[in-house]
Amino acid sequence: MSGMTEEERKAIVEFRIEKSKRAYEQAKGVLALKYWETIANRLYYAAYNAVSALLIANGDSAQSHNGVIHLFGLKFIKTGVFSAEFGRLYHNLFSMRQTGDYDDSYGLTEEDVLPFVEPTGQLIEKVAALAKQKLS
Repeated sequence: MSGMTEEERKAIVEFRIEKSKRAYEQAKGVLALKYWETIANRLYYAAYNAVSALLIANGDSAQSHNGVIHLFGLKFIKTGVFSAEFGRLYHNLFSMRQTGDYDDSYGLTEEDVLPFVEPTGQLIEKVAALAKQKLS
């Protein structure tokens, strides 16, 4: 990212990885309450913060959520660094969060959200590990 020192870039990447892990723990913590829209929101932001950390670690930046999705696909899915499954997962998390936050005609259910909990944890783990590797 232009205009940013290496130390600033490292600090932002580390902060976003920690933010990602907190959001994931929040999602898991709310499971017992069955607040599916909240869980979907936290899962998406957990993935978003991890993926945006990776993009920053890679020297890339995006100005929107769609931009992050696009760059992740372009730089890490199409190149085979991560499987297409991770690309679909991230896109599905975004769509599910949009539904949960903005759709007045459909409420998310356990069946919609629960299958994404564990895969999101795997995505965060792998994406954060690569982001940290790129910084060293």
